[in-house]
Amino acid sequence: MTAKRNRTKHDQSLQQRLLKWAENARDRARRMPPGKDREMLLRRAKQSEVTSSLTQWLTAPGIQGYRERGGS
Repeated sequence: MTAKRNRTKHDQSLQQRLLKWAENARDRARRMPPGKDREMLLRRAKQSEVTSSLTQWLTAPGIQGYRERGGS
């Protein structure tokens, strides 16, 4: 028997969730003392913001035409 997957309906888009997570991470990092944990949290927040931007860029209407013409 296979395990049943948990499926979640999200109220917000992936971009919105990533940006919200990054905002919360930056708030937590501000309250932390300088150190490795704080730097890692700030790095992950930046990665989430970049991922959000890339996802938005990849789903933009202009990129769809590029893919249809044989772009990667």
